[in-house]
Amino acid sequence: MPATTRPATDTVLTLIFAISAAHLLNDTIQALLPSIYPILKNSYQLSFTQLGLITFTFQLTASLLQPLVGVITDRKPLPYALPVGMTLTLIGLISLANAGSFPAILISAAMIGTGSAVFHPEASRIAFMAAGKRRGLAQSVFQVGGNAGSAIGPLMAALVIVPHGQHSIIAFSAVALLGVVILSFIGRWQSKNFHRMKPKVKAGGSHTVYPRKTVALALAVLVALTFSKYVYLSSLTSYYTFYLIDRFHISVQSSQYYLFLLLAAVAVGTIAGGPIGDRIGRKRVIWASILGVAPFSLLLPHVGLGMTAALSVVIGLVLASAFSAILVYAQELLPGKVGMIAGLFFGLAFGIAGIGSAVLGKVADMHGINFVFQICAFLPLIGILTVFLPDVETDKD
Repeated sequence: MPATTRPATDTVLTLIFAISAAHLLNDTIQALLPSIYPILKNSYQLSFTQLGLITFTFQLTASLLQPLVGVITDRKPLPYALPVGMTLTLIGLISLANAGSFPAILISAAMIGTGSAVFHPEASRIAFMAAGKRRGLAQSVFQVGGNAGSAIGPLMAALVIVPHGQHSIIAFSAVALLGVVILSFIGRWQSKNFHRMKPKVKAGGSHTVYPRKTVALALAVLVALTFSKYVYLSSLTSYYTFYLIDRFHISVQSSQYYLFLLLAAVAVGTIAGGPIGDRIGRKRVIWASILGVAPFSLLLPHVGLGMTAALSVVIGLVLASAFSAILVYAQELLPGKVGMIAGLFFGLAFGIAGIGSAVLGKVADMHGINFVFQICAFLPLIGILTVFLPDVETDKD
């Protein structure tokens, strides 16, 4: 059946896997930035605070622009924005490979963040368009591509960049170019399939059955849960290698393999959250994925290397399902605003992680990296706020 005549309720798995593959390429590139922090720290004599500022610059750029991109494309679709965003990421990557100073590194991080700001809300829209009735599955497959890329990034850094230095980052420009090609084909599909988006709510009407105060409370809770998840993940992704090196005295290269193990667990866990949410409800998944991590996060700072690796895998598996459930929950709470919701929550995820990374870097400079992991262990307890979320029913028609 031609793409333009397929019913909007059909699930187009080819497109879902294609956008997931593009997400993998995009996030592989982005994961190179924190993965080379040990190299940058030694080469430019950077403090933990400066490393936190690099993450802050990247994440804040993405967080400020993503909601704006989502609002603009809700009003006027831009099907070829995706390859443009990947091109910006490519420019930032080349700039990072040739950066010779801390300000130049910050500019490169900002450029990569801008590419991310364009990519994530529009790519999430593609997943929504291609999902049909299987929105949870679509978001999980889309998210697992990004998480797989985040896991591959440190591995590639360990195999390529650590042995050959900062300038070897330029080799990954081929990854970005492949992403531009894939996203160009996806943009062509999008331009022919806007009928698959539900019409926006007209003035004076509404698809949501919840009072405005209930919606506002639910969104506030979702923001708090996103804060819990991403500040905790920021402590792991930005400082996990330093924690392992400081506490267990392992090599930089070995620490990258442990980081790969953690992020691979996140990638595997992500794929389960959406389909399970389709079956049992988003709220139950959110309960289990955030609050359920607390016993493991509280134990993590007090065990040996082997148990640290094991607990990190469990934490990654359990926590990973939260974001897909939160995003689809919010999209069902406010139908007709797919781009805005995607941009808002991707932006929150990036911004919260960036601010958290900067603050945690300062704390690490003042009190040590071990203290950072001890205080962050309590963050998943914020998951108790899930009790205030209404039970959103998915459209079954």
